[in-house]
Amino acid sequence: MIVKIVGIFFVVVGTVISLAFWVPGLINRDHLRQIMGQRYPMIYFIYFTNGPLLLIIGAAILTFMR
Repeated sequence: MIVKIVGIFFVVVGTVISLAFWVPGLINRDHLRQIMGQRYPMIYFIYFTNGPLLLIIGAAILTFMR
């Protein structure tokens, strides 16, 4: 039961982060680029580890950990 709840949580959080990053206007990328400077590409790494990766892990948990 707890594993299923964790899987659902990961799927929901991963989806929300993915949508928030790619929907125009929710995250001001130009402002992020000004703040981060040369470290701006790190934003994509942080996005990937918190968005699609959580979605994939959550889906795998729900699929394989029945």
